[in-house]
Amino acid sequence: MDPSHRSAVVCAARLLPALSDVPSLLPGMGAQRHPERDRACAGGGPARTRSARPQRGVHRRHLRRGEKGGSAVGKTKRGKGTKIMAIADRRGLPIAVGIASASPHEVTLVEETIDACFLEHAPDRLVGDRAYDSDPLDDRLREERGIELIAPHRSNRKRSRTQDGRALRRYVRRWKIERLFAWLLGYRRLTNRWERHEINFLGFVLLGCASILLRHF
Repeated sequence: MDPSHRSAVVCAARLLPALSDVPSLLPGMGAQRHPERDRACAGGGPARTRSARPQRGVHRRHLRRGEKGGSAVGKTKRGKGTKIMAIADRRGLPIAVGIASASPHEVTLVEETIDACFLEHAPDRLVGDRAYDSDPLDDRLREERGIELIAPHRSNRKRSRTQDGRALRRYVRRWKIERLFAWLLGYRRLTNRWERHEINFLGFVLLGCASILLRHF
């Protein structure tokens, strides 16, 4: 401070008078002490070990350290997930649905999805995108199951073409399967998988399909 205000600093400090009407806080603080707990902390009694402490939880769910996992969970470019496979009819309603790990390609999951069909007989034709352009899959479905696979060829295909241009006209109806997935993902329970067991998540997927069928009939 400048010399003009130095006198305010060097003056003697005055004692503040004690307030008689304010109760003391020391008796109240001493009443809240627990003699048994203090004796255990001071070594006078057996202290509770870490293993004997009760488990702490939030909303009836115990906190666990580690990454979540479960069956039918595979790695993708964006993390881990589960893949939903479905088949829709000409009206866009589900006739077969299944789940699998996100790691394997869709070509390897087609036959398992057909086996999960709700109908007595599998469809005569299947329309898929370019990911289903596979000659071995086309041969297996035609020879073993009598199903015609309609899928456009990939741009980098090196083998000769096997798809007929007249059959590829049905590819314009593929938007119906995209609409089916939009209906399924409209349920918040199916947007993210929260179930550890595969059968539980499949049950919610089937429940979503049943809700869609009941809504249209």
